Amino acid sequence: MIKRTSREHVLKILEKNHKSWQILDIGCNRDAVQYAQTAADIQDLTSFYKDKKFVLIEGKDLPFEDNEFDFVFASHVIEHVEDVSYFIKELQRISKKGYIELPSMLEDNIVLSENNSKDHKWFFQFDDVNNILLAEPKKQLIEPFITFGVLFGSLRKNFRSSLVIELYWENEINYKFLNFTIPAKKPLFISIIKKYFSFHIRNNKLASIFIFSVLILIIINFLI
Repeated sequence: MIKRTSREHVLKILEKNHKSWQILDIGCNRDAVQYAQTAADIQDLTSFYKDKKFVLIEGKDLPFEDNEFDFVFASHVIEHVEDVSYFIKELQRISKKGYIELPSMLEDNIVLSENNSKDHKWFFQFDDVNNILLAEPKKQLIEPFITFGVLFGSLRKNFRSSLVIELYWENEINYKFLNFTIPAKKPLFISIIKKYFSFHIRNNKLASIFIFSVLILIIINFLI
């Protein structure tokens, strides 16, 4: 069973049960959930996690026993994994329940970073009717134009439901591979900029002079 949830709700569950549960944060980077006693990642962060047991992941097989954990927290991990099927199988092997958080197609397209463009291998959607996680190899549909600073500073706080998929699972992670994207012409970043300035020029003539001047300077600087 897998269904939509919220990170906030899951954190409340972990807060209530962390003293009696064994909790793993997998793919933790330097931001492991506070309630996890064990953190794991493909980079060695042993020296960073002084208050947790850290385990280095060195292959497809997760270095844990069957049902070793009561809960597995996997935030922004699955989109990086080459073999999604095997990773899901391993999650189900080491625990009976957990939380999966991943970027929506929208976030994965608009964010300007090498992490998103090069390291993310998959698009995901969630079928709310059948409660199934859908996966498709990633392709760039929109020219990225949002930096991580802007994303975390404002957008994720106000538009989280549009940018992040939050899922709770028990016993089984229902998923399937499906080509769900629709082929379309990818809008270029320059066309987005042109439309933005065109809108403001039409609505504010004084501002348009300033904006146009700045744009010219940016273009000149870029060409030089």
